[in-house]
Amino acid sequence: MPAEETFEHHDYDVVVIGAGGAGLRAAVAAHESGARTALICRSLLGKAHTVMAEGGIAAALGNLWPEDNWQVHFRDTMRGGKLLNHWRMAELHAKEAPERVYELEQWGALFDRTPAGKISQRDFGGHRYARLAHVGDRTGLEMIRALQQRAVSSGIDVFMELTVTDLLKDGDRVAGALAYWRESGRFVVFQAPAVVLATGGIGKSWKVTSNSWECTGDGHALALRAGATLLNMEFVQFHPTGMVWPLSVRGLLVTESVRGDGGVLRNSENKRFMFDYIPEFFKAETADNIEEADRWYEDKHNRRPPELLPRDEVARAINAEIKAGRGSPHGGVFLDIASRRTPEFIQRRLPSMYHQFKELADVDITKEPMEIGPTCHYAMGGVEVDPDTQASLVPGLYAAGEVAGGMHGANRLGGNSLSDLIVFGKRAGEYAAAYAKGLGAQRPRVNAADVSRAAEDALAPFGAGTAQENPYALHQELQETMQDLVGIIREEGEMRQALEKIASLQQRARNLSVEGNRSFNPGWHLALDLRNMLLVSQSVATAALERQESRGGHTRNDYPTTDPFWGKQNVVLALTGEAGQGPTTLAVKRQALPEPPPELAALLEDAH
Repeated sequence: MPAEETFEHHDYDVVVIGAGGAGLRAAVAAHESGARTALICRSLLGKAHTVMAEGGIAAALGNLWPEDNWQVHFRDTMRGGKLLNHWRMAELHAKEAPERVYELEQWGALFDRTPAGKISQRDFGGHRYARLAHVGDRTGLEMIRALQQRAVSSGIDVFMELTVTDLLKDGDRVAGALAYWRESGRFVVFQAPAVVLATGGIGKSWKVTSNSWECTGDGHALALRAGATLLNMEFVQFHPTGMVWPLSVRGLLVTESVRGDGGVLRNSENKRFMFDYIPEFFKAETADNIEEADRWYEDKHNRRPPELLPRDEVARAINAEIKAGRGSPHGGVFLDIASRRTPEFIQRRLPSMYHQFKELADVDITKEPMEIGPTCHYAMGGVEVDPDTQASLVPGLYAAGEVAGGMHGANRLGGNSLSDLIVFGKRAGEYAAAYAKGLGAQRPRVNAADVSRAAEDALAPFGAGTAQENPYALHQELQETMQDLVGIIREEGEMRQALEKIASLQQRARNLSVEGNRSFNPGWHLALDLRNMLLVSQSVATAALERQESRGGHTRNDYPTTDPFWGKQNVVLALTGEAGQGPTTLAVKRQALPEPPPELAALLEDAH
């Protein structure tokens, strides 16, 4: 680091890292609570991963089904999560989601409407009733537009194309963060007693993923290094339907709305195979023959087609068909809506999907089926937080959205992510602001020595020795390791092999070398991202090795059944040592799952 370099400094009450749905909602809440608030995003404002969420926002509005209410939504969420959700988070989410949706509408979000003029709602996997408020298949985009307009018009300070490398502490409390401008590489110091992590997911550690380049697990890693704990990192959702061809777009999401609006899954023999994979757990609510499923579509009989089973069930079924040799030419299966809906219906309800396949794969989905396959999509695990406040174990550090754990249990239902963002983003922002205000004059202060040390660590790739490593090659090896050894189906030997490989990559990552200077240097950016991706990948493999059962997004060949013991246990990770001072080591412990109160437990009596 040049001796003459001076750092840019900013002082705030609350700093929000991440400008997707959770970050924007947290920033608005903190600002409206009177806190001086900064919003940091790695990319341009509006290019959040939330934009890629297409299907809708799950909320029990009861516009299509008056029988729907928060209790049913709560039960569906717990059941979809295989009862490993934190009951309090699931309760708050189900209760507050409708109010947050109507709030978005008040802020200018334009939802599709029913003939009666109410917000329209569509079916999604695992939801008993049609409850996803939507805007065609572009719901995330409209949600970000409304939230962004609210944030910008409120005068919140936004820092774009800025990446946070470290959280800074004063004793055991958060004191701020160190970041750098992606354009120039110059460092920025934020002094703030409260930091909200809203950094999203971890999918770029896998080779086939629906996630964009930002999803490198920054928040998970920042929290671990700051002394927070991670909860249930073994649960990674592989969305059943991602594009498999052409290779340039492999993994790109195909929204669940296609199945919610009538699409069915077929193998290479043109068989609608999901009827062969209905678990006993879901028999009572799922149609068990084609005629009944078709009648459900036409008459809205309250029985679900098997294509709308929870995502973990559908992904495993697709994976089984492919492994049995009944896959499509490019290694997936077929998703067919063309034979079941008119071209006008498809183009009206699924405009993004129509254009996506037409432009990227030269496939007209109104005339022919899509080729799809599972793609790494969402992390159910994340930072351990208090369900009401979203506070981590580190004073002043909060987390909301995908980076936070507990809400979704072992498997997330489609549509619950968008309502999760706005319900808990609001709570995180409000409580972070209240915490900062409550400190009065006793605010923590950033230590200059910590800033210098963090900056030197970030610049290490420019001064690598003779044993130089290429960040792009290391990233490719990590993705192949996670895809092959810690994917949809897992077993002990492969996960131990993955952990050995990750340890080797961490050792080699000490010698990452980049050329050029700090301006516009994507190799340097990736070198810094790799530090986070390696730690998060280690967390996933470690937790997956610990949990000796199959549940939700975690399936083990060597423990193929669901174990009642593990249904009462969380797997919690803490960082005890990191590369640079020795091997990266994680402490693993089992933690009893909180029991719901009797009135909520009664709702779950038939959900086992």
